[in-house]
Amino acid sequence: MLPYPLLTVSLILMWMLLGGFTPGQFILGTLVAVFASWAMASLRPDKPKIRKWHLLPKLVAIVFLDIIRSNIAVAKVLIFGRSKTGRAGFLSIPLEIEDRTALAVLAIILTSTPGSAWLEYDQHDKTVLLHVLDLLDEDEWIGLVKNRYEKLLMEIFA
Repeated sequence: MLPYPLLTVSLILMWMLLGGFTPGQFILGTLVAVFASWAMASLRPDKPKIRKWHLLPKLVAIVFLDIIRSNIAVAKVLIFGRSKTGRAGFLSIPLEIEDRTALAVLAIILTSTPGSAWLEYDQHDKTVLLHVLDLLDEDEWIGLVKNRYEKLLMEIFA
């Protein structure tokens, strides 16, 4: 009945502190707290199914190095300007990942590396729309995402 009892009690207490200590406020606060607790339970994500734990340090190291490289590349663009062929642009990348946790991790990786941002995922086409600050070669970006991140994430979460 109460998936998060501590949350429910806390919400009732907060309601009573804000609205007053009357029987009506207690009943109303209890109703709000119970429904809020149920709403939180419906938002609970699935437990991730990590199959190959030993690959996580490799992924963390790759992402850490890529974040450092991206910071340097973005700093160069900001200080010296773009190259003649470079431009900001949008890129649609087809993905094979179906695991929601792996998709969330990929979104975090692509957004945390400076110079790129995950904008939209189309579940039907299985494509991600990515914004890139200095887009020189689309095929290079697609290869980077598919070979460097997606393949490793599919191994970890498969």
